[in-house]
Amino acid sequence: MIKKIAVFLDRDGTISEEVGYVNHIKRFKLLPRSSQAIKLLNKNKILAIIVTNQSGVARNYFTEDLVNEVHKKMKKLLKKDGAHLDAIYYCPHHPRVGSPEYRKDCDCRKPKIGMLKRAESDFNIDLIKSYMIGDRIKDVIFGHKVGMKSILVLTGYGLGEYEHQRKKWTEQPEYIAKDLLDAVKWIIKDLKKGK
Repeated sequence: MIKKIAVFLDRDGTISEEVGYVNHIKRFKLLPRSSQAIKLLNKNKILAIIVTNQSGVARNYFTEDLVNEVHKKMKKLLKKDGAHLDAIYYCPHHPRVGSPEYRKDCDCRKPKIGMLKRAESDFNIDLIKSYMIGDRIKDVIFGHKVGMKSILVLTGYGLGEYEHQRKKWTEQPEYIAKDLLDAVKWIIKDLKKGK
């Protein structure tokens, strides 16, 4: 069976506005051009998969029910624009804080690669030919851990990380994008080069 290519997407600051913690459904808003970007992935038959840390659950800022409600809203907003996600993986844990059921050093909290490994197994993904997009350098490092090309978007925390921390980066993104749509267009060009 032919392995699939996926684009893994961070959520807050990459697809949606970065507001700290989305502790109420009304705080969740898609960034401009996010739907267009995901629709472009759909059109090119590239899996669009969210991988997001949601330690606000462990910290008791909100429940897993709210995370699921936010994801339902996100899917609905994307669907309205003719786009869809293939899967959403999230980590509700934190290694040092929170209630005992969520306070654990799990394998799913980025930059550990548990969510990528689950997606790889669930969808028969070729991780090395896939891509990671996020607004933090830790998203870039996360993608590099499995050999993926990683892109930093300048939305969310991205611009601040780029302007104030890039001299300290231990790894470099393959591309720095204005936003998610810019990142997706770069990926599609990059895939065509590899054919």
